[in-house]
Amino acid sequence: MKRLLATVALAALSAAALVAQTAPPAPAPTPAAAVSGTWNVVANIGGSPIEMQCTLTQKDADLAGTCTSQQQTALPISGKLDGKKVSWQFDTTYEGQALTVAYSGTVETPE
Repeated sequence: MKRLLATVALAALSAAALVAQTAPPAPAPTPAAAVSGTWNVVANIGGSPIEMQCTLTQKDADLAGTCTSQQQTALPISGKLDGKKVSWQFDTTYEGQALTVAYSGTVETPE
C-alpha cells in the first residue's frame, strides 16, 4: 500500500512539473501607439467649435509639442501615452481666466 501511494504521489508531482513547464508564456505588453506628427483637433467650448492643429512629438510614453488655433499662438503641450490611450494638456487663458485644456482619446489603427 505504501509503495502504491508513493508511486501515485510521484506521478502527480511529475504531472504538475510537466504542466508548469508547458504553461503558455504571459502575453507581451501592448506596444504604445505611435502618435508623433500633426493632428487636426476639434474641441467644443461652450457650444462653440474650436479647431486646433497640434504637433506632437513622442519619446517613449511622453508627449511634447504645441497646439495652435486661429485664436491662440503655439501653446506648449505635455502628455502621456499608455498603450493606445493618449492624453495631453496645455495652459491658456479664455476671456481673461487661466485654464488648463486637456484632451484624451484612444488611438485606433485602420485594418
